[in-house]
Amino acid sequence: MTELTLWRKQEIDKLRRDMDLIFRRFRREFGVSRSLLETTEAFSMNLFETESAVTLRAELPGVAPEDIQISLTDDALTIKAHSREDTVEKTENFARVAKSSKSFSRTISFPCRIETGAVKATYQDGILEIFLPKCKPTEARGVKIELK
Repeated sequence: MTELTLWRKQEIDKLRRDMDLIFRRFRREFGVSRSLLETTEAFSMNLFETESAVTLRAELPGVAPEDIQISLTDDALTIKAHSREDTVEKTENFARVAKSSKSFSRTISFPCRIETGAVKATYQDGILEIFLPKCKPTEARGVKIELK
């Protein structure tokens, strides 16, 4: 089994090197700056699991609550966020206005079913916290077999 784990790690490392090479070539050949590529990165997120629930905590600095969309199914959660920032610089002769916009999206699949009707979300000081209670496991039901 150790050989399989080692092979899988080597294959993942090779894939990572190949992807890095592709992105370096793309930036070099098309003149895309590194900062432009970095703006597409997702937000920071932590998951905490207990026997009865999963809690998700995401950092979304600079995002207004109305710019956050959360969608949920029994076993997956999707968070989409959009932030806008306007900077105005005024001097005697001119005024410079810079506008920037970022969009983020992330989907998390859960290993268990979630009780969608009891999910609670709060957003305060740039921290989104979502409490996701797990569904109760269904109990096995015995079936009696009749012999003929």
